[in-house]
Amino acid sequence: MTEVGLIAWPPAPIRTERLVLRESEARDRAAFIDLSASPEVRTYLGGSRPRDELERVVPEVPGRRPGVFVIDLDGAMIGVVTLERRDADRPGHVRPDAGEAELGYTFLPQAWGLGYATEACAAALDWFAEARPGEPVVLCTQTANDRSMRLAAKLGFTEVERFEEHGAEQWFGVWSSATPSG
Repeated sequence: MTEVGLIAWPPAPIRTERLVLRESEARDRAAFIDLSASPEVRTYLGGSRPRDELERVVPEVPGRRPGVFVIDLDGAMIGVVTLERRDADRPGHVRPDAGEAELGYTFLPQAWGLGYATEACAAALDWFAEARPGEPVVLCTQTANDRSMRLAAKLGFTEVERFEEHGAEQWFGVWSSATPSG
C-alpha cells in the first residue's frame, strides 16, 4: 500500500449499483491495450497507438499506480477512471500552487451510452471527497468531445476557462464536494 498525499492506496474496491472500481490486475492487460489501440477511444486523446507496440510495452499488470481505478462490469474491465495530479506546467488551474486532482476516464466503445461513465466517475468523486474533504477536482476535455462535455455537466463540473492546447480548444472545469455528483 502506498500513500497518495494522505490517501492510502489502493482503497477497498468501490461498489456501485452495476460496477466495481478496483485496482488493476493482470487479467486487465488486454482491455488496457484495447483502450490505447482504439481509434474511437483515442479520438480526443491524441490518437491510437499501434497494437504491436502496445503488446511490447504494456506491463503484465498495467495501470497499477495510485489514482487509477479499473472499472469492472461482471468481472471484466470496461474502462478506467483516474484521479491524478494535474501537471503544474499545463494550462488550467484553480489553485495558486497548482497540482489539483484531475479526473480522467476512458471506456471501451461497447460501454458507451449506457451510463457507466457517469456511475463510475460519480463514485470516484464521492470517494475522493470523503478521502480529501473540500479539495477541488478539475477536468479538462476538448470542446469538440460532446460526450465528455455532457458528462462533465452531469457530474456537476462548472466551467472555469477555455484555452488552446494540443491543437484544439479545451474546456476546463472544477468540481467540489459541495457540488453533488451523478
